[in-house]
Amino acid sequence: MKVGKIRGFLLLPDRLEDSVYTRGQLMSGRVILDLRAAVAIRSLLVCAQGMAAVHWLESRSIGMNTVYSDYSSHQTYFKQRQHVIRDNGEITLLPAGRHEFPFSFQLPEENLVTSFEGKHGSVRYWVKVKLHRPWATVKKIKREFTVIEPIDINTPSLLAPQAGTKEKLARVWYCNLGHVSLTAKIDRKGYTPGEVIPIFAEVDNCCSRTVTPKAAIVQIQTFIARGTMKQKRAVVATLQGEGVTPRKRGSWHGRPLKIPPVSPSLLQCRVIRVEYILRVYVEIPGTSKLSLELPLVIGTIPLHPFGSRSSSVGSQYSMEINWLRLSLPERPEPPPDYSEVVSEDQAERSDQGLSLPEDDEALDRVLERPFFAYVQEFRFRPPPIYSEIDPHPPRSDMRPRCMTC
Repeated sequence: MKVGKIRGFLLLPDRLEDSVYTRGQLMSGRVILDLRAAVAIRSLLVCAQGMAAVHWLESRSIGMNTVYSDYSSHQTYFKQRQHVIRDNGEITLLPAGRHEFPFSFQLPEENLVTSFEGKHGSVRYWVKVKLHRPWATVKKIKREFTVIEPIDINTPSLLAPQAGTKEKLARVWYCNLGHVSLTAKIDRKGYTPGEVIPIFAEVDNCCSRTVTPKAAIVQIQTFIARGTMKQKRAVVATLQGEGVTPRKRGSWHGRPLKIPPVSPSLLQCRVIRVEYILRVYVEIPGTSKLSLELPLVIGTIPLHPFGSRSSSVGSQYSMEINWLRLSLPERPEPPPDYSEVVSEDQAERSDQGLSLPEDDEALDRVLERPFFAYVQEFRFRPPPIYSEIDPHPPRSDMRPRCMTC
């Protein structure tokens, strides 16, 4: 058995445990070449690349034959090379032993999307090393790493509540069973994996059969190539409620639905989109479902402690405060002087009316009395008290008058 000259050919990143990167970070590592004997090297190339690619086949029958249509597309986000040993036309002889070649790549500040593996496509990032030797096959090493594009759910658009209403006339053949209506609401649009979505829903069952409300989180993968789209839907979490009997109404007051560990939403890629919806639906026996879909965005930056339920209230409060600042003056006006309100004649008359007796004994008697507030009379007299007895009865010497005269 012939033993090769190369004992080991390894690619070791500096971050072995946490191989997750984001835009603008430095991806670095080492290429280790362990030789039993001296080896002639033509070049040693390290390449880093990130790309989104989709591919699927569609078949259709034409007579007795089956024709397949190939759909494929890709989008490259970055591609960088580093020549550890450059091919300049000369042969480099490496002696026996262990050789380490460091490398580093700076990830772009923009135009990156999150790593993803789907049914008909993927978004991948990798580092590849190629070792070229004279009269020998090329030795290759490929190691993938993960890129997470941050999605902050603490934005006004993702903190806005989502709600909807739908109704349906349930029918079986030509028989009308009655109307069924569904109303659902969630407190915001953006969530992160591991969070719980409180669902508020109401089902008004006016049909003659018992219906069952349910909810599910659905992942929608969309692949785009040659102007054609192909979708794949997958249910990632489900929830079932109690049945609502005929002519009754059922409610969910914050029924929890936990988000499992799923990939974040992918919205900035040209060939792949990953979206999520919350589907609240009612199963009606014998007919189709009544379904309501609310959009969701799965992010990577969780909700701030003070940004959840108080977001809409805080925005409304700030708007009201701004309105009050516009309506109220910056500095309150001082009250008017007493002389501007009361004339000198009125002041003299009020002083005369409030004169106290000069005698000490009379003054003591006045002070011993209880004080009462002076209340001004009504300008108009109140109506007379109602009574069935006439306070002015007619005299006996007067003849009654005829009402027709």
